[in-house]
Amino acid sequence: MRQVRFTARVVALVVVTLVGVGACTPERQAGPGGRGGGHAQAGSAEQGTGAGGSSDSDQRARPKPKPKPKTTRTKAAPKPRPTRTVTRERTPARPPRVAGCPQGEHQRAVESYLARLGGFGRVAVDGRQSAADCAAIKKFQQRYDIRPAVGRAGPTTYDVAKRLATTDVRRCKAGSGTTFCIDLTRQTTWAVRGGKVVWGPTVTRTGMPGYATPAGTFMINYRNLKEWSNPYEVWLPYWQHFTQGMGYHQTTTYLHEKSIGSHGCVNLLPTDARRAWELGKVGSRVVLFGRRPGT
Repeated sequence: MRQVRFTARVVALVVVTLVGVGACTPERQAGPGGRGGGHAQAGSAEQGTGAGGSSDSDQRARPKPKPKPKTTRTKAAPKPRPTRTVTRERTPARPPRVAGCPQGEHQRAVESYLARLGGFGRVAVDGRQSAADCAAIKKFQQRYDIRPAVGRAGPTTYDVAKRLATTDVRRCKAGSGTTFCIDLTRQTTWAVRGGKVVWGPTVTRTGMPGYATPAGTFMINYRNLKEWSNPYEVWLPYWQHFTQGMGYHQTTTYLHEKSIGSHGCVNLLPTDARRAWELGKVGSRVVLFGRRPGT
């Protein structure tokens, strides 16, 4: 009897062992998810969830990625640029301003002409106003009635100085005795006696457009210390007539006003008109050459 029970237990043990072994055999899933129809294929849960358990198990939360450390960008230090060495020309210091004597735009040219003419004082031909230059220019302006006589080398001073300095007294064909010469182009006049210049050159103003003073050689044939002009109703001091109602006389207007002129006469500054009267006489020769610009 005991032997039978022992045999039965052995058989039962074998059956249980065989059934347990079949439950562990992996089979293909009948359906997805591994529920109900069999076991999930080995490794499927790991593929789906990333965890090593069945699909029914709690899933571990996906670990949060560790924050990347912020990288602080450090600006590269600027590369040193080559330093340029710029050599600047030194601007010459402005000449000191002479009290009450401004420098004009024709300073150097006027200095040059006055140095050539002589008789007005020492000038430095450097284009810079100085007390000596100022005094010389003032003296020149006063001599030729250039207004205002403040020592400034402006356009009128430049024009008069240039005309006088460039007058060639040799161009006048003077005869014996006293000869008055008139350069119509430069608007200058002078007197020659015995081959020498005894007066001038100085400035004049001849006939305006429509009343051009003619070139030629004439002779003084009438003189009057103070002549009355019938057509123009004006006194003509130191009158010396030489042709066609034209003659030397003192100007009645500002001589350096170029927009006007005479009606053919030779206008002179008061000082020059008196000197011409002293030198001239009836019979004195008058030589005119060139042509006034614009006539």
